[in-house]
Parts: sequence; C-alpha cells; structure tokens
Amino acid sequence: MAIQRMQFPFFPAPLPSFAFVANALPPSDFPAQPPPRPPPPPPLSHNSPAASATSTAGAAAAQPAEKKMQLRISPSMRSITISNGVVDSMKLRVGPALPHAHQPPHHPSSTPFFSYRSLFYFVLFCACLLPFVFIRTALVTLEGLECSSLDCFKRHIGPNIFSKSNGNSKKLVKELYEVLHNVDKEKVQNLGKLPDTFHEFMSEMKTNKYDARTFAVRLKATMENMNKEIKRSRLSEQLFKHYAASAIPRGIHCLSLRLTDEYSSNAHARKQLPPPELLPILSDNSYHHFVLATDNILAASVVVSSAIQSSEHPERMVFHIITDKKTYPGMHSWFALNPVSPAVIEVKSVHQFGWLTRENVPVLEAMENHHFVRSHYHGNRASAVSGGDNPRAFASKLQARSPMYISLLNHLRIFLPELFPNLDKVLFLDDDVVIQRDLSPLWEINLQGKIMGAVETCKGDDKWVMTKRFRTYFNFSHPLIVANLDPDECPWAFGMNIFDLSAWRKTNIRETFHYWVKENIKSGLTLWKFGTLPPALIAFRGYVHPIDPAWHMLGLGYQENTKLDNVRKAAVIHYNGQCKPWLDIGFKHLKPFWTKHVNVSNDFVRHCHILEPL
Repeated sequence: MAIQRMQFPFFPAPLPSFAFVANALPPSDFPAQPPPRPPPPPPLSHNSPAASATSTAGAAAAQPAEKKMQLRISPSMRSITISNGVVDSMKLRVGPALPHAHQPPHHPSSTPFFSYRSLFYFVLFCACLLPFVFIRTALVTLEGLECSSLDCFKRHIGPNIFSKSNGNSKKLVKELYEVLHNVDKEKVQNLGKLPDTFHEFMSEMKTNKYDARTFAVRLKATMENMNKEIKRSRLSEQLFKHYAASAIPRGIHCLSLRLTDEYSSNAHARKQLPPPELLPILSDNSYHHFVLATDNILAASVVVSSAIQSSEHPERMVFHIITDKKTYPGMHSWFALNPVSPAVIEVKSVHQFGWLTRENVPVLEAMENHHFVRSHYHGNRASAVSGGDNPRAFASKLQARSPMYISLLNHLRIFLPELFPNLDKVLFLDDDVVIQRDLSPLWEINLQGKIMGAVETCKGDDKWVMTKRFRTYFNFSHPLIVANLDPDECPWAFGMNIFDLSAWRKTNIRETFHYWVKENIKSGLTLWKFGTLPPALIAFRGYVHPIDPAWHMLGLGYQENTKLDNVRKAAVIHYNGQCKPWLDIGFKHLKPFWTKHVNVSNDFVRHCHILEPL
C-alpha cells in the first residue's frame, strides 16, 4: 500500500519539537545511523590557486540546494515518519508504547491510552446517536411535555438503563388498573356538581389531592355526565332537524302563492295541459310515461327538467303529474307558463278522480275515525324521546311520525292501475330525485313476469344505506309479523320504479296492501315504523324484479358521507331522508346536483329569492 506523503519546505531538519509527541521506540524501529564523515582536508594558503579554487568551491558548498521536510503517515495510521528527503530524522508511533526490556513494568511510557482509531470510531458512533436523541427529544417537546433533554431521553430510550424505579412504576400502573376495574363495576352515586371540562377536573384533583379510588370514581362520574350531555344534544339536534324538514321553506311557499295568484289572473296560466291535439298521447303506449305525485312545485320542475335534459329522445316522454287540490292552481300555472316541449305534460288533482274517497283509501278513514292516529302523526313529536334511544333510532322514530306518511299523495302509487287504465307500463318517480342519464332502457327491461322493477337495498358499498333487511322496517316482536315474515329477507326501495300495469291488474296487490294497513291501525301502529313502504314490501312479495343499483342511488338525504364519484355515475339520485336539497339543512356538497336544474332566471323564482342565502 502506498505511503501518504506530506512535504513541508519551510521546516528545517531535524525537528526536535516533535519529540514530545512520540513514545520511546526500540532501537530496531529506527533506521541505521549514517556513516561518519571523513576528516576535513588540511588548510591551504590564501595565495595559492588551489586555495582560491577551494574557497570558491566552499562558497558554493556554503549554499546547498534547498531540501524539503517530508511527513509520512502509514496506512494503518499507527506510525508517522519525519524525513528531510535523505534520511529519516524521526519515527513516531501512535498508540500504546511497546515496553522496552530496560523499562520497568509500570513505566509511564507503557501506560495504555486511546488511539486515534478508537477516537474515530467513538466520534462516528456519537454522530449516529446524537441526531436520534435530538429528534426524540424534539418530539417530546412538541407534544407539550415538560422535561429536560436527559429526562426525555431516559423516558423514551431506556427507563431500564437510566432508572431503577421501573418496577415500582409498573406496580403503580397495575394498582391503578385494579382500582379502575373495581370502580367500573360499581354504580356511581350522586356526587354533586361535577367538572365540565378536563381543565376543571385536573384542577380539582390537584386541589383536593384525592386518592386513587376517589380519583377513579370522580373520573367515571364526570365521563358519564358528559356522555349524557352529548346524547341530549344529539337528540335535540334530531328533533330540530325533524321540525326543519317538516316545515315549508319561505321561498317555496312564496312560489306557490304567486303562481296560484297568476292562475286566477292570467289566462295563459290556465291553458289546457296538454293541448287538445296532444290528448291521445296520454294513453299511447308507444311513449314513455312518467308519473309524479307531489305538492312541491319547485321539486316537480327539477324532476321534469332533469329528465328531459338527460333523455336521448325527449319527444317520446310524457309526464303525468298528480297533486292535491290546494297546490293544483300553482302547479298548473308553472308548467303552462314554462313549456317542456318536445315532451308532453299533464297536470291533474286528486279531486278530479272521483273514486278516490275515504272508503277506498284506508288511511283517510283512519284519520277520520281514530284519534290516536291523528295524535301519532300530528301530536307532540318530542314525546317520542326515550332516554334509552340513541340518536339514529330517535331519528327513525321521528321520520315515522311525519305527516307525509298519511298523505293521500303518498298512497297514490298503490292505485296506479286504476289511475291509468289504458297504460301498460309507467315509471313512478318521487319528487326528491334527479335524473342524470337516459331512462329509456328501463322500458326494455324484461321483468320476467314480475310486476315491478326496483333496486334492492341489502347489497352495496354503503354500509348504512344498502344494508337493510326486513328487520329494519318491521317489529319482529309482534306475533303477526313473526308468523308471516322473514327478518333476513332483502327489501327494495321506492323512488324510481318501473311498473307493468297490465300484469298488476291480474293480481290482488292492492287488497293485500290495504289489509296490512288496517292491521297496523288495529295494533296501534306497532307492526312497522315507516309509512307506505312496509305494507308495500308485503304486498309485492314475489312480484319484484331486481334491477342494477346503478339505476337508482339512495341516501343523499341522510348519508352525508356519500361518495361524489358514485353520485356522478348514478342514473337517478334520490335525496330520501330529512335533508332535502331545497332545505337549509341539506348537505352542501350534495346540493349542486339538484340546484343546477332550478330555473334561476325565472321571474317567480327570482322574486321569491329561492336558493339565495338568508
């Protein structure tokens, strides 16, 4: 291996100043001494030519060529040699000295000490360790713990190395666990006023210096008290949300009033829908017929507008809108003043169907003759609160008590074969849906002899919306339900359903539906929670053909965590639930899918300040 060489031209040779660094070396480590110089020649006379020549040569010898000092370090870094370029003047050994034969065993030069190589490895080890210690200490500091660097290091790196009290710490933790476990089994008594915040709790602990058991009891009581407050707040939230969902927004109420006034004063608002020349289309089965039952003018306009914009053949679309008597003038005015050409639209009121009487609609008869039914749906909703209810169960109870479930419009779908005696197929839509794709292929689906095509709600990615079973809707503690239904049976959804009316007319579905509605009234409304879906689940058993879930996406009115990508891909999105898109409690990120179909340039919409912030 080559020897590293360093040259120092400015040093004279030899350098005795290095002597104190080196240890004594044995004679064998030094190079052989140079041969002795020959004696000088005899002096010459100053006048002789030889003397003159000798003098000249001596002057030249008095100025020899410049020699460079050299410093050579061995590859093992254990010896250093100093040379003047001709001979080695000094050789230094780095490390413990080798004992000489003439030195006593305890001579100072034989005392061991750290070598530079050991020092190098030690520095390298520290360079690797110190950044880790720094980072760990910084993390503890950022967490807000007050400790010195050494304390933090001991706490995180080596409690067993730096402290002998680890056994005691483990013992204390074990005792604390035992105390907490024992207190957890006990019933907490009334302890008076409890702290409201963690800061107050800690201040109380420090001030009173409680023992471990008292600390555990106070902690449990505080946590239980906070849980009660949280639950009470969530129940109140659900109650207020229910009131907000049941109310009519100011803008929508204004729109209905203005359009009703327009109906009475403007002949164009009263023109026949559809025009006389298009009346035969209303019963033409070569068209695609859509049925919508609603008293919400704005919602109806969104359903119709979104369906037409998404259709590849809008000229083949026929809309049948059925509303109640009070909403009919306003609904008629809207579609008379805002044509939907090339589609065809018909607006009718329930009072125009003379056979829709209380005798034919059991729910209307129940409202007339049973006080408890009126009290259940129009009484004090807050009475439904139970201390044992969780917020989600309470929300379900409130939704079941919504007056919409005893509305005649909500029961109209069971009368579709009678409402449209000349039609073979219709698509029934709720008023809280938005159509995003062409629905024409639904008329081409082979229902395989079934009455209805619907999306099942027991299969899907959303574990809240698409995990329903019959037990979700029915009270399986009632013997009548237990005897007739399977709790694990898969339900389906209303909101977007294709009906084969010609096949329906050959069944007794309507009679079965009414039978179960009457049984529920007799039982004091204890067979199921929600309005028309449970009796329909029973009446249509064996008559439902499952369709692809991509046709109908549910839950946008109560599932805030709905994935936007799935919303964009769905053919029909359904805002079922309390948080309707036209309400202030609607989910902000889901509203745009609905609001983009509102005609904000319409004079009535602008004057009623619809969709404008309060």
